Amino acid sequence: MKHLLKMLDLSSEEIIEILNLADQLKYELKHGIPHPHLKGKTLGMIFQKASTRTRVSFETGMYQLGGYPLFLSANDLQIGRGEPVQDTARVLSRYLDGIMIRTFAQKEVEDLAEYGSIPIINGLTDFCHPCQVLADLMTIREFKGRLEGLKMCYIGDGNNMANSLIVGGLKTGMTVSVATPADYMPDAEVMEFTKGFDCFEHTTDPLVAAKDADVIFTDVWASMGQESEKAKREIAFKGYQVNDDVMAQAKADAMVLHCLPAHREEEITAKVFEAHANEIFEEAENRLHAQKAVMVKLMAE
Repeated sequence: MKHLLKMLDLSSEEIIEILNLADQLKYELKHGIPHPHLKGKTLGMIFQKASTRTRVSFETGMYQLGGYPLFLSANDLQIGRGEPVQDTARVLSRYLDGIMIRTFAQKEVEDLAEYGSIPIINGLTDFCHPCQVLADLMTIREFKGRLEGLKMCYIGDGNNMANSLIVGGLKTGMTVSVATPADYMPDAEVMEFTKGFDCFEHTTDPLVAAKDADVIFTDVWASMGQESEKAKREIAFKGYQVNDDVMAQAKADAMVLHCLPAHREEEITAKVFEAHANEIFEEAENRLHAQKAVMVKLMAE
């Protein structure tokens, strides 16, 4: 494991190793046990998309690991003024020990890895969100005690979250059922990946997808960069709300998770959100622990 570019790149064993280390680091933090695995190391954090959880969790995590996080806004870098990403990669590789980037195009992340000589971490692209899904898997395992054999349901847009959840769920032995409108399917590369699994289902009916689910996921209908499509998407996603009807199809003890921010009464009702707030905010906290595990795996070796 040289980089974290997308869930498709990780083996099942690598995912479990990251989750086990995340559990250990969380335990140590809660019990006041120092773990300065990255003492003297510097992480450059490139942001071309705004962030709350990604920036704060990476920055805090790097401090807790004994390293130094360096915030790099795209507005302040030459990459934002047309410098080729391959040149940026080769320059920053001479200053830093690792780079986390939150951007639009997956190709930018892949190019950083190809031309740079240090670990690259995908903090989010339009294609995938691996750091979030590692935290999601960590949270499911905390609450349910296992991943293998559970049923994961995702309802909403076939976006970066759907892409990464499908791959992460299937690679860890979960049954995965996804409900999206026909015009908002997950990425073709991800759908091709699912052909190797009998435990995957895609439907346009949220109630079918939620049947006997152990955990239900959703996400906003319009992500960053899609604001102009908001009205169109509100029409397309009508009926794709996690509500009492959906929860009635799931198991009685089903979890509900959301990567946040949540738009109550759009993709999820306030009632369902608040009933599962403990799970959702534990999931948000676990971004810190899962990303620390990724940084240790990539930068301490």
